Amino acid sequence: MNDLKELTENKSIWLLYGLAGILTIIVLYHQWIIGTVLTTVLAILIYFTYRTEARNKQKTENYISTLSYRVKKVGEEALLELPYGILLFNEDNQIEWANPYMNDYFDDDQSLIGEPLSYLSETLLNAVKDQDQETWISLGEKRFQAIIKNQERLVYLFDRTEQVELEHTYDNERAVIGVIFLDNYEELTQAMDDTSKSHLNSEVTSILNNWSNDYGIYLKRTSQERFVAVLNKEILTQLEKNKFEILDDVRELISDQNVPLTLSIGIGRGSTDLPELGDLAQSSLDLALGRGGDQVAIKDESGRVKFYGGKTNPMEKRTRVRARVISHALRELVRESDKVLIMGHLTPDMDSIGSSVGILKLAQQNGKKGYVVFDPDGVNTGVQRLMDQIGEHESLSDWFITPEDSLDMVTKDTLIVVVDTHKPSMVMEERLLNKTERIVVIDHHRRGEEFIEEPTLVYMEPYASSTAELVTELLEYQDGPLKLDILEATSLLAGITVDTKSFTLRTGSRTFDAASYLRSKGADTVLVQNLLKEDIDVYVKRSELVKNATVYQEGVAIAKGLKDEDYGAIIIAQAADTLLTMSNVSAAFAIAKRKDGKIGVSARSLGEVNVQIIMEKMNGGGHLTNAATQLEDTTIEQVEEQLKEIIDDYFEGGDES
Repeated sequence: MNDLKELTENKSIWLLYGLAGILTIIVLYHQWIIGTVLTTVLAILIYFTYRTEARNKQKTENYISTLSYRVKKVGEEALLELPYGILLFNEDNQIEWANPYMNDYFDDDQSLIGEPLSYLSETLLNAVKDQDQETWISLGEKRFQAIIKNQERLVYLFDRTEQVELEHTYDNERAVIGVIFLDNYEELTQAMDDTSKSHLNSEVTSILNNWSNDYGIYLKRTSQERFVAVLNKEILTQLEKNKFEILDDVRELISDQNVPLTLSIGIGRGSTDLPELGDLAQSSLDLALGRGGDQVAIKDESGRVKFYGGKTNPMEKRTRVRARVISHALRELVRESDKVLIMGHLTPDMDSIGSSVGILKLAQQNGKKGYVVFDPDGVNTGVQRLMDQIGEHESLSDWFITPEDSLDMVTKDTLIVVVDTHKPSMVMEERLLNKTERIVVIDHHRRGEEFIEEPTLVYMEPYASSTAELVTELLEYQDGPLKLDILEATSLLAGITVDTKSFTLRTGSRTFDAASYLRSKGADTVLVQNLLKEDIDVYVKRSELVKNATVYQEGVAIAKGLKDEDYGAIIIAQAADTLLTMSNVSAAFAIAKRKDGKIGVSARSLGEVNVQIIMEKMNGGGHLTNAATQLEDTTIEQVEEQLKEIIDDYFEGGDES
């Protein structure tokens, strides 16, 4: 009965037969003749049902047997003819089996069996060793997605060449927006007659139009000094590859005509919408101009920025009108505040202290209390001499407070003035920046990616010799007669003197004007020299650092400190300055371990080499001729090797940053 049930998929008929059998027995008991007939009929039905089910079972078994064969046959053919690669490898990462699809990619008809996975791709071998589940490899001109089954030691390879090419094409066609600005155009053309101005416009427009036609860029002039460019990522890649030679073309043409006009370009790129690309382009242009112009800034939606150009020293591009406007704007901000807190950068130098003293005087001139946020720890010898002088000056020393005290004094109506830096990570007390929305930034460094968020007023002039020079001009335009005592004027003059290396570097006519103004207010040049004097042991230590210098490339000198010796930041900088005074040296780098454990690098040049770009590649910054960086968790040898690679790239590939 159990065998019979297994032959059928419909058990209900056998239940009916069972019920019929019971009824037949009952009828047979009472009416044996009728019961006999029913028994015979029931037996016949059961017999035919059994035979039918037996035939069905045989058919099913035959079908399954045939289907199994077909499935096996299809599996074998599919395994051999599937349009993707299949590899089996052993524990030694050698190929044990490969389907014919894989062998088609090798012209020598050599079997892959027995070959290591590295024969196909080192990337695939590394992925297997790392237990990765997926990787991408190249075979000839084809791109494959490799799916790895580590437990089965099995690899599936899918040809994704068309997909990759489609993605690449789509990515290359992404829109890119650029804003082109003619630096200093308005100031230059003010003194020109119509003929000269027309000729200048014609020359510049011709160069830009030829450049845009060569690369397939849509260019539209929106004003006398501004153009808008629309291009795609593929064109941008070509421009980057050629280091934006348009900057050199404009500079060389204008130089031939003795007109100091240069070009700045801001570019926005990424997978965002057009309005945001436009905002990115304008933001990039602001960065390029903030760094002195004559360069290209490219920003994507993540905020990452790349710079090209910046070969020339920033020129004096502002007029005294701008200085007067900034001075008046700052005066109003001071008068609207309850107090003014002034802070420079960590490990302050003469420029930071001097400009802080100048802003303190500006606050007092407008009837507001001002305080200089100062950390007495970590100052160098020269600054300590200045602070000793300030400590003996009661009207000044009372206004110097510690960072902790400043946090207790700040309110939402307090004006924060940041001098000689624009990076929040470098200010004396970063927490102050979150206590008020009234923030002013005054700096002479080229603007970097890191910047104080949403300042109320920004006065950044990278052509200026020092922040002290800028502050001195702001003081000149304050209302009423300004009374600077000797120490206050001397502090500002010391800041200018240090940053210009005694008026030998980065000096313009405005630098001497500011120095002359301070001298008229009683600045003591003898006191400045006394502040700048150095100890004998400092001189000896710097000399030892210079002694270890070598010439890496023609005109490039590199000095290294001793492994077990700590050097102050000032000594490292002075060593680079000293190297620059040597004959046939146009750029100098000093590398040494600082007292805080970091490896410091100071870079100097005479203008032929843009050391700012080199230092930015090492997460530093500064000026074209004066820059530095500090690196953690590394050694002097590793930093030297990194620096040499960047120098090689700078001279061989241009000055990308």
